[in-house]
Amino acid sequence: MTNRLYYSDPALQAFEAVVVRVERFADRLAVTLDRTAFYPTSGGQPFDTGTLGGLRVIDVVEADDGSIAHVLSPEPVTRNPESGARNLDPWNPGAAVHGVIDWPRRLDHMQQHTGQHVLSASFSRLFGARTVGFHLSAAVSTVDLDRELTPGELAAGETEANRIVWEDRPVSVRFASAEEAAQLPLRKESAREGTLRLIDVDGFDLSACGGTHVARTGGIGVIAVASWERFKGGQRIEFLCGGRALGRFRALRDTVSATVRLLSVLPEELPASIERLQAESRAQKRSLLALEIELARFRADELAASAEVTSAGRLVLRARDADAIGLKALASAIVAKPGCLVVLVSTTRPALVVAARSSDVSASAQQIVASLTAAFGGRGGGKPEFAQCGGLDASPDAILDAARAVIVARS
Repeated sequence: MTNRLYYSDPALQAFEAVVVRVERFADRLAVTLDRTAFYPTSGGQPFDTGTLGGLRVIDVVEADDGSIAHVLSPEPVTRNPESGARNLDPWNPGAAVHGVIDWPRRLDHMQQHTGQHVLSASFSRLFGARTVGFHLSAAVSTVDLDRELTPGELAAGETEANRIVWEDRPVSVRFASAEEAAQLPLRKESAREGTLRLIDVDGFDLSACGGTHVARTGGIGVIAVASWERFKGGQRIEFLCGGRALGRFRALRDTVSATVRLLSVLPEELPASIERLQAESRAQKRSLLALEIELARFRADELAASAEVTSAGRLVLRARDADAIGLKALASAIVAKPGCLVVLVSTTRPALVVAARSSDVSASAQQIVASLTAAFGGRGGGKPEFAQCGGLDASPDAILDAARAVIVARS
């Protein structure tokens, strides 16, 4: 079993250890030490990174026997003078190696994990909402509650959690047997047996946890609830602590500042301004559609007059520089005339296709579209009289030639 230095000293950034076991997985080494400050993925917290014997640690894995393996980068293994090796090969069992933790990553994890303890305790104390899940990744931290809280309750819990942060209470580590722990006011019962590691946020929270935490709540910096959603009958809450909260604030500040400059409004006027722009956009789209329909009537006369007369009807096969709305408007205007069968293709790639027929034509627009998507990919559908598809990976000429072939073969 590996001696876990982070259990008693989570602020330890460098350490010396002895190689116990070395395994090879393809071009990578997995090194087990007699002791380590590297945290393995466990309890919702990601593994530490850093260097070991001069090589990058890219994964840290806990084995069933309690040992911890450090997976090293695939660069060729060479003797490193800084590794502290006693032997010529620093990766022989018995060799001494020097490990260094990626401290910014570790500190981030400590802030998020300790913040989770405080935030979960706050929701539990104020509203009886129990935390049933916790996830910490490189970008997102979440807690899952067993019931939904209102926005007002979430804000109250956030405020209470930050009060504990700003009081800079000590966060201590102690150990207890399962029997002793059963007599203590743990926020959540532990299913683990044997000796338990307890994280004690002075006077506020006591939880069994094997993760890394800051020494005082002030080290969390700040706890900010970022978003929430319904999840499995309860609620999933995204939160940010310390450096992550600062990073998110900077991103939001820059976004708001840029938007304010573009719209020439004050920050507090942004919602109303965006709502106004959306209303104007909808009105413009309605006006544009009306104009396209009116224009399509004039173009329809021209295209219908130049249609190719076939046994399937008057055939209109054209490529147009238009979006789906424009293609549909033009096709609808053409087939309003008797005897027409239309296939219109956008000039973009992947292409859009609209197929339509007049009421007195028997050819199926739906079958034409199905044949085109089978030949060129994409998706679509519709009815025998009108169908459309998109995502066709071919030139307009190739699509129109294929459409003509389908029509001729079925006429």
